[in-house]
Formats: sequence, C-alpha cells, structure tokens
Amino acid sequence: MSTNRARTDSAPEYRWPEKVPGLAYGGDYNPEQWPQQTRLEDIELMTEAGVNLVSVGIFSWAMLEPRQGEYDWGWLDETLDRLAEAGIYAALATATASPPPWLTHQHPEILPQTAEGVTLWPGARQAYSVSNPVFRDYAVGMTRAMAERYADHPALALWHVDNEIGCHNSHDFSDDAAAAFRRWLESRYGTVENLNAAWGTAFWSQRYSSFEEILPPRTAPMFVNPTQKLDFYRYSSDELLSYFRDMKAVLREVTPDVPVTTNFMCTTRSKNMDYFDWADDMDVIATDHYTIADDPQRHIELAFSADLTRGVARGKPWMLMEHSTSGVNWQPRNHTKPPEEMLRDSLGHVARGADAVMFFQWRQSKAGAEKYHSAMVPHGGRDTDVYRTTVRLGDALKQLEPVKGTEVTAEVAVLFDYEAWWGAELDSHPNNDYSYPEEVLRWYRGLWNLGVTTDVVHPSDDLSGYRSIIVPGLYLTDDATAERIAEAASRGASVLVTYFSGIVDEYDNVRLGGYPGAFRQLLGIRTEEFWPVQPNERITLDDGSTADFWSEKITVTDSGSGAAEVVRRFATLQRVDDPAAAAATTAPTGIFTLAGLPAVTRNTVGEGAGWYVGTRPDDDAVKSILTEVLTEAGVAPEHEDAPEGIEVVRRRSETESFLFVFNHTGNDAKLKVKGHELLSDSKIKGKLNVPAGGIAVVQET
Repeated sequence: MSTNRARTDSAPEYRWPEKVPGLAYGGDYNPEQWPQQTRLEDIELMTEAGVNLVSVGIFSWAMLEPRQGEYDWGWLDETLDRLAEAGIYAALATATASPPPWLTHQHPEILPQTAEGVTLWPGARQAYSVSNPVFRDYAVGMTRAMAERYADHPALALWHVDNEIGCHNSHDFSDDAAAAFRRWLESRYGTVENLNAAWGTAFWSQRYSSFEEILPPRTAPMFVNPTQKLDFYRYSSDELLSYFRDMKAVLREVTPDVPVTTNFMCTTRSKNMDYFDWADDMDVIATDHYTIADDPQRHIELAFSADLTRGVARGKPWMLMEHSTSGVNWQPRNHTKPPEEMLRDSLGHVARGADAVMFFQWRQSKAGAEKYHSAMVPHGGRDTDVYRTTVRLGDALKQLEPVKGTEVTAEVAVLFDYEAWWGAELDSHPNNDYSYPEEVLRWYRGLWNLGVTTDVVHPSDDLSGYRSIIVPGLYLTDDATAERIAEAASRGASVLVTYFSGIVDEYDNVRLGGYPGAFRQLLGIRTEEFWPVQPNERITLDDGSTADFWSEKITVTDSGSGAAEVVRRFATLQRVDDPAAAAATTAPTGIFTLAGLPAVTRNTVGEGAGWYVGTRPDDDAVKSILTEVLTEAGVAPEHEDAPEGIEVVRRRSETESFLFVFNHTGNDAKLKVKGHELLSDSKIKGKLNVPAGGIAVVQET
C-alpha cells in the first residue's frame, strides 16, 4: 500500500527566468480588454515605471480561439512584439484558465459539480473539471498551440500554466471525478481490503466489496467517513497537479529551455492544494498573496505567507506573481492601501525571499467582476497616487538589484502541513471551532513579535539545522514524522508541540493509549481526556496568564530521563459573561476539575527538550513561553536593538548581508546599523532612522 507523500530528499533543478534583468517587476497584462491607443500608452507607462516582466494571455482562450480550430493570433503577436522592442519580457500563459463559451456549449460534460450535485456553470472562470478527458484534451491542445506559436519569440521568458489552479474548482464531485478518485484509491491502496482497514469501514456498515462502489464524499444524511474525505482532499490535490503536469510536458517538449511555473496561493486561506507536494514540479515557485482588510495585523500574516512560500521553495528565491496595489473587490469591505503600505507589502515579500514583485493587474479593468480590483494603473490613470507609487516601487526595486539571488536563513522552524490542516478541520471533533491556520499563526505571531526570523517548512524537510522547532496543531502525524521531530530534539533542538497534535495517523485513525499519541514519548506526558473550553469561559494559569478554547487532563510520565517538568499549571476557570465571576481572582473550590494539573510541560530529551502546551494561551503568554524556549535554545532576535513593531529580516549571500527594516508603527525608530542604505543611497555610520511607516534596506558593512 502506497502512503508516503513526503517530499523527495533532494531539491529539483532550480530554473529562474534568466532573461529578466534584476528583480522582476510587473503584473498581469490584458491588452485584449483595451483599444489600440491604450495599448500604446501601456508600453510608455511600463517603461516609465521600470516594468520588466508581465503575465500575458491568462484569460484569453476565447479571444485567441474564437471558434473551434480558428485562431486569431494578431493581437497577441503585436503585444509580444511591442514588449520585446521595449525590453519587457513575458510570463506567457497557456490561456486555459477559463474555457471559451463555444467549448462549454458543445461539451457541457466538462463542467464541475458540487457535493450537492449542483453543476457550476459558465459565466465566471474555471468552469471546468480537470478529470474530464474532453476538457483535458482541449486544454493540452491549446497549450501546444501557444507553445508552437511563440517558442522562439524573444519576449518569452517564462511559461505560466493556467492560473491559480484549483482556486474555484478544487473539489469536483462529478462522475468523471468519481472515476478518477476510484483509480487514485486503487493506486494508493492496492486492494479494497486495505482500503476498508484504513477507512474503518466496519463503522456504520460502510464496508466495500469493490472499488466501483466508492464515490466521492458527496452530501450524505450525516457525517461522511472522515478518512474518505481526507483521501478525497489528497486525490483532489494530486488530480490538479496531474493537470499541470500534462501541460508542462507539452511545454517542456516544445520549449525545453524555458522555465515553467504556475501561481500558487501560499496563504492561511488556501488549503486545498498541498503545495509542498507540488513544489518539485515547478522550475521556480510563484505565489499570489492578498492581505485581509479586517486583520489589524495583516502584515504579520503577509510575513507568514512569504515565509511559507520560501519553505515551499526550499529556501530558494521565489516570485510574487500577484498582489494588490490598493483595495481588492472580493472582501466585504475592501481596504484602500496608502502608498507606504503598498511599498511595505511589496518589499516585505522581497525581504523574505521574493526576487519578483508583480500585481494583479497592470491596468484596472473598466468592465467585469474585477473592475474595482486595484491595479498598477488605476481608473484615474497617470495622475494618481497609485500610479506614482507604482513608479516609486519600480525605482526602489532597481536600487535593490544587489539583493537578487540572496537567501534568508533562520534558526527556528515552524512546521506546516496541508494534510494536518485537512485532518484537523474535519467535522465531529472535540472542538469544531478549531482552525489550523489560526493555531499556526498564533505561534508564528509570537516569534514575529520577538523579532525572530522563522522558516515555515514541511515536517518531512531537513530539521537538523534548527535550534528550535515549533509544532503547532500537527493533528495528523505519521510515524516517520514523529521520529524525525524526536530526533531533532535528541540532537539538541528545543521542540514545542501544541495541543491537538499527534492525535491520529495518516489514515485519521486515533493513536490509542492516550494523547498526544505520536508525541507521548518525546513529551513525557499522557493526556487522558480533552476538555474543550466554552466560548464564554476563560482559564487562568498559575503564573497569572490566561488561556481559552482548549484544556486537557495531563499527567507527566517518566520517558526514560526522569519525569517531565511542569512549567505552568491550570488554576481557575471563569465565566466571562458573569460580572461577579469575571471580577473574581479565583473560582470557587472544586469548580474547575483541572485546577492544579499541568498545562505547560518540559521534558529533557537527549541534548534537547520537548515542550508541550495543552491549552490556547493568550498572546502575552505565547511570547512568555516562547521566550523561555528560545532562551534555552540560544536563539536571539534578528536585531537586538529593534523596538516593538519594527520588523527586521536579513537576506544573505556568502559575502553580503542585507538588512530589511519595516516600521509598522506611527513613530520614528532608530537602530544601530552600519552600511549603505540602498533606497536613499546613503551611508549609515551607526544609527539608522526609519520614519513612521517607512522602510530601509541596508547593505551591511
């Protein structure tokens, strides 16, 4: 039975679009939406702004093939010729991101379906099922037509396959998907007996006698088998990847020297594709990222997503393929970015490993669903703050050209796993409000606030170089992962594991004998039962800090090197909607069953330690716990002198060090730094002043 989805040990060949000089800068370019006069102005404005790379043809299938087998290449030929003449390169798309109306009209069977059996009709984008062989043939055919037409065009620097694959159609429940799911299951399990054992089909009379009886987890009268859902998530990610591979094979055949990628969505909101599993198929990693308007700490989520992208890229430079100059159109209340925020967002990605800064889109559309999505050239045109900031960013990226190719290094890793995310958020759990990305961000945010540079990596990646490893909510854990984490602790790392980790194996089967299952030996503890905390309840720990959401009945055990140490204990439980209870310092005796029992523990393991946090501490408590763990591990902030709210990141080569400083506060900040500040082209002799909301990048001496 094949179950291993871990990444390969060696990274694939890294292929950057070398034609593009310096840091890549630009965005999605859709000339087909505009008249000739506007297209001519576009080239002039791109040149002024310093644009050197644009994504072209992403949603242009219907314009390029208006009728089956009849092609209209003229406008795209003209566009690429103009770009080449201006020294601007193209990330040329396969034009497959939305099938043309003639195709869905002739072949409605290519349309995807929801779990309820509802067909997703044309009229938006991505109205296709990647499991449908008719659509797959047409998409591969369009890819070949594009490749053969433009293989030798001087503007071609990079192939952009489809667009945000799986963004809107990642889970397809059609009959074609059902057949593909069955083939995937047979390949994974070999026999239906193996599948029955893994899925626990003895429960609720679900035993299968053949693969032909199995369906995707369509809407059912009650909770669907959780392992069936988990495997469907795995299958769906793999099926979408196979779609990419089919088109990449054509591009590699026709243009073997042109690198190929597609734009990921490495964020805390995109869970349906396992990008760690996809990474080895990309010549260069590219991602899209958009901040969320109602998140007051959206710059921290941006930092996390950038670090996650770098982890997917195995530390190599990557491409920011899309973000926004200002507001988007798809949130309830969209946030308008001031110029300084746009600059911080853009260069924040560069600080964390991006060698390309691109936007959706070049020119703001006048019609369609995204007409209110901001762009590099807004509706107001040239005489706007947005366009002036576009030019300003282009100038800044030219100043930062020496940064290209350098990398970020970290002594702390946060482990992140899409399969754990899928498993942790299945239904019928002890606390069904659990959010895996929120748990990960809680601990990442603590590290950010402590000024510690962090890698976000897959549990199967090499952990040997890290002094400390944070393992938040790794609910689903196979034996090899548990052993790898324990070995890292034994070698000297301080490992911190949070609640609801190690609970099930790769089949979503509970590890018997007590929680946290896979990590009991490492942590020297045993949890008998979970005690979810109600929304109107708050816990106080014995050091005065508070927690909520989760608690559990923990017993320390002897793991071979003595009993684990209790670092913090549960103290009281209070109802926050009761003024008398909220004002009280202690709850009545006996009201909190867990009072006095361990909440945070530490276990000596070889040369290192395994810490466990059996509740959800508040932000101050997270910082306090992390401070103890990092001090033990010998991890220091990136810059000891940085005040609160000042983000500091370094990119390095063997001979150079570049210090990025972002001031996210309303006050000026000063840091002890020596070197050459690239954005202002000035010497820093000891004190760097970063104005409120400002940015500095210092080539250190």
